[in-house]
Amino acid sequence: MTTRALGIDIHVDGTRIAGTLVGPETMVPGVLLVHGWDGSQAQYLERAHEIARHGCICLTFDLRGHVRHKADRELVSREDNLRDLLAAYDALVNHPAVDPAAVALVGSSYGAYLAAVATSLRPVRWLSLRVPALYKDEDWHVPKRSLSRDELMALRRRVVSPEENRALAACAAFRGDVLIVESEDDPVVPRQTVRNYRDACSQARSLTYRLMQGADHGLSDPNCQKAYTDLLVTWMGEMVMNARAPQAQGKQPAKDAVEEAQEGERLGETD
Repeated sequence: MTTRALGIDIHVDGTRIAGTLVGPETMVPGVLLVHGWDGSQAQYLERAHEIARHGCICLTFDLRGHVRHKADRELVSREDNLRDLLAAYDALVNHPAVDPAAVALVGSSYGAYLAAVATSLRPVRWLSLRVPALYKDEDWHVPKRSLSRDELMALRRRVVSPEENRALAACAAFRGDVLIVESEDDPVVPRQTVRNYRDACSQARSLTYRLMQGADHGLSDPNCQKAYTDLLVTWMGEMVMNARAPQAQGKQPAKDAVEEAQEGERLGETD
């Protein structure tokens, strides 16, 4: 087995001593999981453990305005939370075993929106968006809690093009693999919003879409939670397997890594 060495600084007593990390040459994919508004990293730890079994290193984290920083809830803006996500991304790719060319962003709702935007700022190979929310560009620095719910819902119910919206523009430029998951009974993210994201991902290497039958926005039914976990873990496993296959070494795969779903396709593992 070939090995590689990485020089590091070790902080001790206000100074730094030199060290060298030595390990296998093989690096592994990194997966960053981003929770939604009112969520926390605790919701994603089980999924992170499942994905890690495919030979990935996963990172979950709490956005500011939540858990330890809940006192900042009324002040946190999308700019603040995007900076949280980018800092977490950088921490993940700085892990010596993570391949910076094989990073996945997995987000739900607000976290999916932030993940979409982040693809325009950091290299991302795989993007998973569950019930991705949508927000107006012009109030980017306004605290999240101060945004008008009525204005948000009006935006989410209409056709929005990538030219009008930062997150959709990032999706339009994204050339990796995409998973989009919609909940059938979702009062927060209407079908039109999900369709806007799907339409924007026109240059994606592959696009997988699933409609979760009977699911609400927050997957309050434990069966829906499990169905989504199974779907995400299976998709992530397929992505990793294809990346490791000989075809990934610059050759064109014999067939698409994932099958593009049709508009009416439903996820059946909800009972």
